[in-house]
Amino acid sequence: MAEQYDALLLDLDGTVYLGGQPVRYAVESIEQARALGAHPVYVTNNASRPPAEVAASLTGMELTATDHDVLTSPEAATAMLAGSHPAGSPVLVVGAPWLAECVEQAGLRPVRTFADDPVAVVQGHSPETGWPQLAEACLALRAGADWVACNVDSTLPTDRGLLPGNGAMVAALVAATTLRPRVAGKPGRALLDTAVERLGATRPLVVGDRLDTDIEAGATAGLPSLLVLTGVSTAVELLTAPEHQHPTWLAFDLRGMLDPRRAVSLAGPAPEVAGWHLTADGSEVTVTRAGQASTDDPTEDPTSGGPDADDADQVAADLALLAAVVVTAWRTGATEVRAGDGAAETALRRTRLLAG
Repeated sequence: MAEQYDALLLDLDGTVYLGGQPVRYAVESIEQARALGAHPVYVTNNASRPPAEVAASLTGMELTATDHDVLTSPEAATAMLAGSHPAGSPVLVVGAPWLAECVEQAGLRPVRTFADDPVAVVQGHSPETGWPQLAEACLALRAGADWVACNVDSTLPTDRGLLPGNGAMVAALVAATTLRPRVAGKPGRALLDTAVERLGATRPLVVGDRLDTDIEAGATAGLPSLLVLTGVSTAVELLTAPEHQHPTWLAFDLRGMLDPRRAVSLAGPAPEVAGWHLTADGSEVTVTRAGQASTDDPTEDPTSGGPDADDADQVAADLALLAAVVVTAWRTGATEVRAGDGAAETALRRTRLLAG
């Protein structure tokens, strides 16, 4: 994959790092991909930090990155506002200092209270956002102010688990005002378009962990995408993903960019998988071991494959089964997967289509 594409439009939270710590295999995979000619650019919905600060964090993880390699949603949000309002217009900022700085760089005037008569509200993630900030925004919106959200991610992946994202705070204002914002970040295409233009890329690949932002943004922009199962979206959620959230490729982690055995295509018809039989009936896809009785296979080790496996051939087999089940569900409208025997149950647990 790193030889097939000339640019990697990489998400950050859940794809490259979690809670400030690099995701397993991410650093070495990105650096090897760069060496093969796929230039990484980090395209993030997170509105809390400026590009230079993000780049410093990445270099601290031994990734090669400058502020030119980072694009954030506040840059897209404030560009939208600058295109709609005269220079110097007051804009109420709900978010981090970086968002206020972007407002100023766009020729607008950042304010923090309704008393400053804002013509617009711009909202991005900040761990400091609370009721007082939302109350000021609520008053401005009810008075007719324009509203731009940097993103509407309902959750933010961290090393402690999923925490409230900017979308959760946006939802509070939607509930209080019955209004809805314009959205600057993914799943819109503005960030991706800017990244492609900045790099002069002709064969870019969108890489991320969320179906409803990263992968949908790729589809909106008409770009191929790779979903990695290291962050928010799960193998189970793939079963019922709408067509505009179907990734081109699927991998357990970023090693899939380098080793064809560690990634699988989800384009085209459901593949046949040697040794397994798939039957779609109503809402279920049933998987059984071809030619075997409905008992567990004592040679199967439930920990021998799946996301953490070192055996790339076993990973390839697990991904092939996962892809076959997912594409079958997409083609038939099935929403669940069932193991028809013990061997299938073991294999499906490795793919994370079954818990355990």
